[in-house]
Amino acid sequence: MIIIPARIGSSRFPNKVLADVAGLPMVIRTAKAVQNIDKVAIATDSQEVIAIAKSYGIQAIITSSNHNSGTDRIFEAAQKLGLPDDEVIINVQGDEPFIEEEVVKAVFDLTVKNKHNEQVMMNSCYKTIQSSEADDPNIVKLISSIDNIALYFSRAKIPYPRDHHFNDYKGHLGIYGFTKKSLETFCKLSPAPLEEIEKLEQLRALYHGFDVSMVEVETKSFGIDTIEDLENALKVHNLDT
Repeated sequence: MIIIPARIGSSRFPNKVLADVAGLPMVIRTAKAVQNIDKVAIATDSQEVIAIAKSYGIQAIITSSNHNSGTDRIFEAAQKLGLPDDEVIINVQGDEPFIEEEVVKAVFDLTVKNKHNEQVMMNSCYKTIQSSEADDPNIVKLISSIDNIALYFSRAKIPYPRDHHFNDYKGHLGIYGFTKKSLETFCKLSPAPLEEIEKLEQLRALYHGFDVSMVEVETKSFGIDTIEDLENALKVHNLDT
């Protein structure tokens, strides 16, 4: 199941999950972009989102307004839905209205592949980015092993090119695949010091000795954090509000 966390509050972009994106609320456009992969549900703290999702025929679950992360929110939704321990759950952020179906499908397939491997707690994806993009601390970078297991995630520019120019950085995309069981385990782990420093939740899994399996994808999509992001995304995709 694909569960989309949709918190109504946003300091930089109030009510952004309901912002109009070429005639559809952002979270609805996100849900429709991935609905051919698996069943979709929206996990939200807003009755308004519940009502709008219903009007579009999309399942939505009310969740607590006190969650610290989208991961906690989707776990509550998974519990309320009564999903079995081996259910594949994909966390797609509600501010990804232009995410390509094949990107989410790649994470879904990787999660299915690893669903019986208890060492793999999370599955995710990355794209190759240029050195100039890697300078941006809002774009999370990662380094990985020969088997595409993440070794570290950082807002800093990693790896550091000491002796020569390097232009094949890995930019992380915030799409995560779990089983219901691994999601529960993750949510019960204590936050990691590195997680608190970098403000990167995925570091919790690495800190506690679990693997984060990665797959490379190609995408033009990016999360919408501000009104300016939305305006730029609409231009890129040749859409009008």
